[in-house]
This record gives sequence, structure tokens and C-alpha cells, in this order.
Amino acid sequence: MSLSFRTAGESHGPALVVILEGVPAGLPLLADDVNAELSRRQMGYGRGRRMQIERDQVEFLSGVRAGATIGSPIAMVIHNRDWKNWQEIMDPAPVAEDPALRRRHVTRPRPGHADLAGMLKYDREDARDILERASARETTARVAAGAVCRRLLSQFGVSIGSHVVHLGGIDVVSPDPLPEALNAAADASPVRVLDAAAADRMVAAIDAAKAAGNTLGGIVEVVVTGLPVGLGSHVAWDRKLDGRLAAALMSIPAVKGVEMGLGFEAARRPGSEVHDEIDRDPSRPQEGGVRRRTNRAGGLEGGITTGEPLVLRLAMKPISTLMRPLATVDTQTGESARAVAERSDVTAVPAMGVIAEAMVALVLADAWVEKFGGDSMQETSRNVHGYIDQVGRHIGRAADER
Repeated sequence: MSLSFRTAGESHGPALVVILEGVPAGLPLLADDVNAELSRRQMGYGRGRRMQIERDQVEFLSGVRAGATIGSPIAMVIHNRDWKNWQEIMDPAPVAEDPALRRRHVTRPRPGHADLAGMLKYDREDARDILERASARETTARVAAGAVCRRLLSQFGVSIGSHVVHLGGIDVVSPDPLPEALNAAADASPVRVLDAAAADRMVAAIDAAKAAGNTLGGIVEVVVTGLPVGLGSHVAWDRKLDGRLAAALMSIPAVKGVEMGLGFEAARRPGSEVHDEIDRDPSRPQEGGVRRRTNRAGGLEGGITTGEPLVLRLAMKPISTLMRPLATVDTQTGESARAVAERSDVTAVPAMGVIAEAMVALVLADAWVEKFGGDSMQETSRNVHGYIDQVGRHIGRAADER
């Protein structure tokens, strides 16, 4: 048994659609649970006019009845309010005397975007056939699916949060330990940071980039607490949880790097400063009756969760659409040109944290269903509690039995 999802829809099409399959029956679920995450995705200083147009709201088409999942595929739709302004351009039906290239066609691909590679791969004359799907607007549907998975995990005490640790060349000094209500603290900042002085500098950097027609990237940290030991597996490459998480996070548009725990820093240290020493601690049954003195591994060893907090960081490059466009080639004339300037953000790093949370939730929920199974929440819960009882008694069991 596994959990899977699929999205469909274009940025300026009628709607975005997502189908999520594998969620046990009996999970309490309301549209508000999803809408809260959709709203968080639209926050953040440096966003463009599209966020002023859209007010994303989900509509359940199937899989939910009377405020709870029923075990069948969950189908959701998020309508695009901007569709009314793009119907002529995005109409799927041919039009009488339809020109070869419709209004607002794109033949000046943007460096760093999927425009040109997609045009060549799919043999398209208009890059809009590519960019409409490659747009980060698609992540709205991922956040909807991730919200359902977050709801599933929360029933078992798992919490997923994120915060920005770098934006536009400015590093954050984050508190240690992090706030227990991480998202509440981060969402209170216009750039989702836990350092007010850094936030002010970031806002100024975003304003300067906007004035210069430029864009900014950054780094987000995702932290997951409440996971038990044992999600994922070492036995096959495609079951290793770190690999699955990395693939999911790298699939987010503009993400160019992923770290777990110390990440690249681990390559610069001796082993004594990398690996986490272990002590017995019977008060922590979810971790197998042990605790790590540190969490440099970021909650993963051998592709398996350790029970310590899962800590991941991902790097987002600056957005490819610049208001002072870079040089490119016009695919229609073959001549040098300036890239098209589509409506865009100066930075989407704060929103990337919310998207990353959703992707992490999707991977972890899949691993949860894979590990514990269950067609209903009651069955899954029995399996979880039985497993925690088992691993909590494992250390020293042989001695106790003697």
C-alpha cells in the first residue's frame, strides 16, 4: 500500500486539479484545513501581482464526505480567478482562422527557465505551451495535497514547520532552540525569518532588487518533529527516505540544492564531529528507548528515520523572469533578443518554505502508510501503537528476558 498524487492544470488555465490516493478512511478533513495552507503559500514580501488576483480556495470533488475521508481517491480543484483574462489565449479549442501563434505568444525564451528546452523537446513554436505548466503556480495543487497529508501526520503527533535562513545574500541568526510553534513564529515575519534585524535587511534587499529589475534567491530550513524511528528503509535505493525527500524537494521549481542535517558541512569535519553518539533513554519509546546527544544527521541514518527531529535545507535560485531581461534568441527569427518579461515575483523564497513543507508531508505520509498500512484511521492507529510498544522495549530486551 502506498500514497500517491498527481496534479494537472496550467498557470492561466481554468483550474488546478490534484488527485491524492491512499489516505485511510476516517481522517477528519475540512476545506479549511487545506485553505489555511493555500493562504500561507500566497504570503511573503516580494510576491507579484498574481497573489493579489488569486484567493486560492479548494473544492473537494471526491473522497471526502461529512467532514472525513472515505478511503477513495481524494480529488480537489482550485479555480484560477485570472482565467477570465486569459480565456482567449488559453482556450483549448481551435478558433476559426486561428493564427499559427495566438496573442501573447512567447518566442523569446528566458534563460534559466524551462522555456527553450521544453520548446525543443516538445517541438512547440510558442513557449507558452511550456511555461504555463512549468510555472510555480502548479505548486498550489501540491500544497493542497500536502495539506491533507499534514492532517494525517498530525493525528499521530507529527509537526512540520519551516523558516527562511538566508535570502538575497543575508544570513539569519536563528534562536536555539527553535520555537515549538515554528510556523506561527515564522509566518509573523514578512519574509518568514526568526531574526527581526535580518528581516529588515531582507525587505530592503528585495526593494532594491525590484528597483533594479532583478530577482533574489535564498535558503529555507524545514523541521519535522514527532516522527518515530523506522520510516524508510536501507534495503533498496528507492526506499531510502533521504533519497525520496531529496527527489521531492528538488522537484520544486527553482530549487537547486538540498541538505540534510549537517549536509555539505559534514564533508569538511572529522567523523568525531559528524556522527551522533547514542545513550539509552527508556522514556523515549518512539526513538527505540535511546536518544542522540546531537542531531548532526538531521534525523536520518541509512535512509531511515531515527526519531530525532528531521532537519532539511533547500536552496532556491533567483526567479528566471527579470524585469530587465537577459539576452536570448528569438526562436521565430533566429536573431538575438531580450527575453520575455512575464508577470512574476522578485522573490518567492518565503513561499518556498510552505511548498517544501507540503512536499515533505507527501513523502512522509507515503512512508507512514507504507510502514503502518491500514484502510481506516483506527486500523492505522492500532498498528502505530503496536509498533511503538515493540521498538520501545527492544533495547535490553534480551537481558530482561534472561
